Amino acid sequence: MAVSAVQIFVPRDRGILSTDSLQLRWYAAYTCANHEKRVRDQLEQRSVESFLPVYETVRRWKDRRMHLQLPLFPGYVFVRMALGDRLRVLQVPSVVRLVGFDGHLSPLPDGEIEGLKKGLTGGVLAEPHPFLSAGRRVRVKAGPLAGVEGIVIRRKNRLRLVISLELIQRAAMVEVDAADLEPLGKARASRS
Repeated sequence: MAVSAVQIFVPRDRGILSTDSLQLRWYAAYTCANHEKRVRDQLEQRSVESFLPVYETVRRWKDRRMHLQLPLFPGYVFVRMALGDRLRVLQVPSVVRLVGFDGHLSPLPDGEIEGLKKGLTGGVLAEPHPFLSAGRRVRVKAGPLAGVEGIVIRRKNRLRLVISLELIQRAAMVEVDAADLEPLGKARASRS
């Protein structure tokens, strides 16, 4: 059987992958609890591009204080791959599954991951935050997070931006300056 550049036969699911399926996209890999760094290291060894956003925190015990780097989105590592390479990711120990719906993998928007990477390397302080779906949506118009969208909240007399990743139902909170924000639309009503 000849294989063309447009279609590739995949025996496992008896489907045909299009050229869109060969495109590198970001996906969320769900991991075993507290295994995110191990998964990232294993993916690196297998030459699979991955991204594990972390934040720094101080934990206190009775006898000492420790600075730790913890995952910003516990239980998730982001991988950039073509659909045909999913087996390389799923064979990594501690990877439970790739996130998707109705049996199909769901890619993350490139802008969300690239914005996160850019912001974290730019020195933006981030920390985990409960996922929010209601509130005022804004876009950052200046600084290392320029172009990133999120929900603005006020905490401890400071303005914070909650960046939500819809696909994995997780969010992170970063400090922002009000002058760097522009509104995107009207606030949505809360569904309580």
